[in-house]
Amino acid sequence: MAIISEGATPIALDGGRKARANLTKARIRWVIVALALVFGVVAGRLIQLGAVVTDSTIEGQARDLITASRPAILDRNGLEMAVDIRVPSLFAEPRRIIDVDEAVEALRGVMPDLNETWLRNRLTGEKGFVWVKREISPAQRERIFNLGIPGLDFVTESKRFYPSGTESSHILGAVNIDNQGIAGIERHMDGEDVALLQSIGLARGNALSPVNLSIDLRVQHVMYEQLTDALTRYKAVAAAGVMLDVRTGEVIAMVSLPDFDPNNPVSAFEPVEGRKDQRFNRITSGIFELGSTFKTVTFAGALDSGKVRITDEFDARFGVRFGRFTIDDFHGKHRVLNASEVYKYSSNIGTIKLMQQMGKDDFRAFLTKLGFDKRVPFELPEMRNPNVPEKFSEIVAATAAFGHGLSISPLHMAMATAAFVNDGYMVTPTLYKRGEAEAKALYRPVISPRTSAYMRYLMRLNALEGSGTRMNKAALGYRAGGKTGTAEKVVNGRYSSGLNLNVFTSAFPLDAPRYAMVVIVDEPKRENEQSGVTAGWNAGEVTGRIIQRAAPMLGISPDFSEMLDANLVPVELR
Repeated sequence: MAIISEGATPIALDGGRKARANLTKARIRWVIVALALVFGVVAGRLIQLGAVVTDSTIEGQARDLITASRPAILDRNGLEMAVDIRVPSLFAEPRRIIDVDEAVEALRGVMPDLNETWLRNRLTGEKGFVWVKREISPAQRERIFNLGIPGLDFVTESKRFYPSGTESSHILGAVNIDNQGIAGIERHMDGEDVALLQSIGLARGNALSPVNLSIDLRVQHVMYEQLTDALTRYKAVAAAGVMLDVRTGEVIAMVSLPDFDPNNPVSAFEPVEGRKDQRFNRITSGIFELGSTFKTVTFAGALDSGKVRITDEFDARFGVRFGRFTIDDFHGKHRVLNASEVYKYSSNIGTIKLMQQMGKDDFRAFLTKLGFDKRVPFELPEMRNPNVPEKFSEIVAATAAFGHGLSISPLHMAMATAAFVNDGYMVTPTLYKRGEAEAKALYRPVISPRTSAYMRYLMRLNALEGSGTRMNKAALGYRAGGKTGTAEKVVNGRYSSGLNLNVFTSAFPLDAPRYAMVVIVDEPKRENEQSGVTAGWNAGEVTGRIIQRAAPMLGISPDFSEMLDANLVPVELR
């Protein structure tokens, strides 16, 4: 037994207590160091993550643009022509795919149209995001989601839908898989306001103001239906038509056949009975020799020049010779004709002499005044330059007077026809709504109001007594008038007597002109043994049927008063 004497120091007890205190302090220091290291690592990782730019693209495309919407396109009455619908699209993150073979087998079970080799290559590797299938159905999305495969996900895109299908295809155009305009007014809208249509501001959830076009879908349907009927009825290879409001320049309807389905843009490239590229718009991209419809242009220029009067007479007894060539009339009267008869009987001889009285240089200058030597300022990107010789020789001027030797688009002719009946004021056409006040600020006089009155009389006269009688019979009561054109087509550098491009230009109602129209039927055949193949039998009749159905929709009532026609006759001829 140990005995501690009084006054002695307890060395062993104090040493143990001190050692335990030092150990506790050391442990606290190590804990503090460990915590500092942990927080340092966490802080460093947070800094690292904050510095990383998140990949917001799929195969180089920004997700905001992928999910962007386009504004709805409406007709002049608010009916939908193009709208966006929301559809899911499937993409993958290959670096997160655990079992590629399993994923391929499962996906092909839902979408058997996917190529197995292509899909396996898509899902293999360390890529961030790759497309698997764009614009799938909601049912497919549900089935794929239920597969539970990691590395697969969906993004909701906008898909363009055209409720009227093919009826307005050449007006609307189409969009690509990324919802970007590639043709028609869709492409024009992107070109006009790329910042608006392709920006983050169009991301899902943001409402867009619809775009109103000048098109009247009711009239568009009538024109489409009648031109489709013409292809069958006359066994034609193509047909086209355009209708303008003569006061505003608004395009009310425009159809070109064959056409394509904008809901399936690939159809534009599929051959139809040997013909390729159904995107071709004959109204804007086509330039043609428009035959005797051009006599309306020649008459307007000659009468407006003051060198020709409505009461003048022209010797049409013999053909006009140019060297070894003689130009004669198709159904010649072979007598002296007054100006009205030259137009009514569509006399080539009389029209040439009328042009010569005006002067070939003044005639060529008049075509420039009408804008025939440059493309029409218009919204559609599918346009083509006309082919009009810079200078006219005597023979070129003579053939041009009745529509041969120069080529313009039907839109050129529609714009000129509208001006000829609108007191001589020309306004550029448009596919957007335009008020009369806005249009009048754009008016450009090309002939005088007096000459315009002459042209209204001549066009109505041709409907009552000339080659437009079949048109007038179909459109009875709507005071329509116009001019036929039967132009032989050029095949291998020579005119072919068996292939015609038939055209009818018109306006109605001529007592108070409101609408102008051009209709084309390409290479028509006889409807029956009793019918003919010239323009009055096909393009003219189609025009009459369109007017008969569309005029009431446009607020024009039939009126059979003979006084309306009598009032169109110039004072000099009464």
